[in-house]
Amino acid sequence: MEKETFMKLNKKRIFPHFMERFKNSYLSYFLMYNFYYLSWALFSSFISVYLLDKGFRPSDVSLVVSASFLASMIFQPIIGILSDRFSLKLINTILFALAGLGGIYFVNATRLIELIIGYSFVLTLINGTNPIMERIATTSPYPYGRIRIWGTIGYALGSQLAGLIYDFVSPSAIFVTFVFTMAISIIGLLGTSPHTKVIEKDENEHQDHSFFKAILTNKKYIYYLLISAIFFGVTNMGHTFTPAYFQSEGLNISTVSIILSLAVVCEAPIVLFSYKFMDKIANKKLMILAFCMVITLYSIYAFNLWLPLQVIATFIVKHPAGMLFIMINLKVVNTLVDAKYQITALAFVQTCRNLSSVIFQNIGGQILNVTTYQNMFLCALGVITIGLIMTLLFKIPAGNDKGLFN
Repeated sequence: MEKETFMKLNKKRIFPHFMERFKNSYLSYFLMYNFYYLSWALFSSFISVYLLDKGFRPSDVSLVVSASFLASMIFQPIIGILSDRFSLKLINTILFALAGLGGIYFVNATRLIELIIGYSFVLTLINGTNPIMERIATTSPYPYGRIRIWGTIGYALGSQLAGLIYDFVSPSAIFVTFVFTMAISIIGLLGTSPHTKVIEKDENEHQDHSFFKAILTNKKYIYYLLISAIFFGVTNMGHTFTPAYFQSEGLNISTVSIILSLAVVCEAPIVLFSYKFMDKIANKKLMILAFCMVITLYSIYAFNLWLPLQVIATFIVKHPAGMLFIMINLKVVNTLVDAKYQITALAFVQTCRNLSSVIFQNIGGQILNVTTYQNMFLCALGVITIGLIMTLLFKIPAGNDKGLFN
């Protein structure tokens, strides 16, 4: 009896103590970031292979993926405005939970329209929270790199886990696993308390009107939206079809998943050491570097160079370039947009990213219906080169005084 009483009292003491230590702890940010990006990789990494194996055409794959970007484009600004006005934790918890429910629907979908609805629902919620997740990494009590690195590791693990589940369990089991990993991410999210002093509320009742007026008169921000739309639209198209491309080159799914996982891991040094260069190198130079990296990769794909060279280039460029531009995006918006509008401004960047992704996904699918992957990457190479030229002509402040990544 005394032992039972002691154990009950001990539990009453230990649990509140643990919750107090868990609140805003490094563990809470680890769980949130690691399993959020792991879930994202699980759900999206092999969507092209999954649908093609079900007998759908490349144009059907493009339709499913582009529909998700279109839905994200519509709802992204709404999520951004809600996140500016209400608790980030509350909004993200609701969105994470709904994404998990969407995963349950998707795993039971068989018809194309059902797949479109399910995939669009989940990706809209995940894409919608992504700019907020990046902002949380810059406003947490810990350095950006120490938080964001777990997103990189989580995405790498998710890509690898997706391939293993696909090969050794079943394709649909990927989406069941997604539901559980999203639940773990929610646990981490509930423990965080990021300070959001850069996301100030505007006391003016006409905040939305002021924001639209601000961006419509901010020519540099509008110009940047066009540049980011080109970069993200073309690279997202490449991300969608890269697994199927490598499969068409004779690699099996397990090998492809290893390649994609290692490619994600290769972005880790950029994230971890972001504090050493992101606040020191000018915005324009960083953007030029990101575009040149993608041009190099797509040139190697387009001219179908030695397969091991394509794999090595994928490691060095695919995710590192994308991660670099994500960090550039944070820095550029912080440079060009007033602090009280930055969350919504990031949401508008995401909206343009989704719109361009819709366009390029469909173009890529139509190209693959009539010709080869090499020709698709050749077209992508031409567009990304236009983006580089626009960047070279861009007159933007260096933004080296922001200290976002320290």
